[in-house]
Amino acid sequence: MDPKTYKALTEKQPPKTKPRSKPLPKAKLKYLEAEEDFQKALDVLGIKYEKKFHFKSTKHWRFDFHLIEHRILVEISGGPWSGGRRGRLANKAWSMDRYDHAAEMGFTVVRLESANRYKIDEFGPLQIEAQFASQWLKNLKRESFNGPDQTIPANGSD
Repeated sequence: MDPKTYKALTEKQPPKTKPRSKPLPKAKLKYLEAEEDFQKALDVLGIKYEKKFHFKSTKHWRFDFHLIEHRILVEISGGPWSGGRRGRLANKAWSMDRYDHAAEMGFTVVRLESANRYKIDEFGPLQIEAQFASQWLKNLKRESFNGPDQTIPANGSD
């Protein structure tokens, strides 16, 4: 339909057909390396996980990994869909809101920092450098393997 006719009939501007001028953000190399190393460590240690875990159906929030047995959500900093916050406080608050919702649902949130320099935030989730992630996973596996036995004693005493 002709744009002038459309405007005359609907009293609205016709939808723009121009394609997106700005390309979608790409994942940084450090992020890709950290994700690959973390996934290899999970496979070697035999820890069950889900990738790109969507934990709340009403939001578009994703976490990079969900460690199923431990109810831990792992976020690798600098994800490809973030595109960077570029200093916008509203986006940072939105990201922190996601962590709060995950904690309310009973998940533990861990951030892997893929950047060389980062600031540890005491009020946010647990932060680990990406190079120490495999050691953290080994400790997690050891704790769950050597953890206390959750069975009820045979004599019925507490």
